[in-house]
Amino acid sequence: MSIVETSDDGAVRVIAINRPERRNALNFDALVAMRDAIAEARASRALRALVITGRGGSFSAGADVREWAENKAKGVRGGDWVGEAIQLIQDVFDFPKPTVAMIDGAATGAGLDLSAACDFRFASDRARFICSYTRIGYSPDAGSSWFLPRLVGLQRAKRFVYLAETWDAPTALANGLVTEVHPQAGLEAATMDFARRLAAGPTVAIGLAKALLDHGHRRSLPEALREEQKAGKICGQTEDHVEGLKAVNEKREPRFVGR
Repeated sequence: MSIVETSDDGAVRVIAINRPERRNALNFDALVAMRDAIAEARASRALRALVITGRGGSFSAGADVREWAENKAKGVRGGDWVGEAIQLIQDVFDFPKPTVAMIDGAATGAGLDLSAACDFRFASDRARFICSYTRIGYSPDAGSSWFLPRLVGLQRAKRFVYLAETWDAPTALANGLVTEVHPQAGLEAATMDFARRLAAGPTVAIGLAKALLDHGHRRSLPEALREEQKAGKICGQTEDHVEGLKAVNEKREPRFVGR
């Protein structure tokens, strides 16, 4: 049984953490396997959207604290867990095509951060979200301090982190942490339908728009306008731009091919 499973639905790649017996907690091997799966997805020219999820009724319980405790008791490092987790979060955030986290059950600690690194988060009505670092006397180490203020606002983020509150799906939706909430039985269908819509879009333009939006806060307006101009020149050379213009003039829906 693979610790990480991958499957394709047309141009959508699904990457699933497969440690249901540990609620998909991320041990060192799982981090490495996830990074390998993300790299493989990034190298695929046919792929146009990515879904990240967990098997067995949990998204991810975050760090495998049992492995941490056992290694600490033995005086064994067991690999650079924090370094590998940081790189995984960066890999997901930098993924050049649309990403969707499909969240059933708990998204805790680094599991929460993994979902936050995605462009969108679709949750089941039984999903739960916990920024659990302070429960073990630790500070966030996989992106919470960067993602949460941008998603839910600084004051809400501080309360969520300081008190390690548990947010149910409606609370997470109301606070802007998740994109949509669906009944558990309909979560996969809703997520995959959304991912297919993303995959049917102009992939190059969406990827460039993603980079512009994700990094826009670091730029002045003149800098942002220059970056938009650069992106526009790239888009102007794509088949999808030609098709988009043609479809507008012919008053029909465009048929994008991702190039």
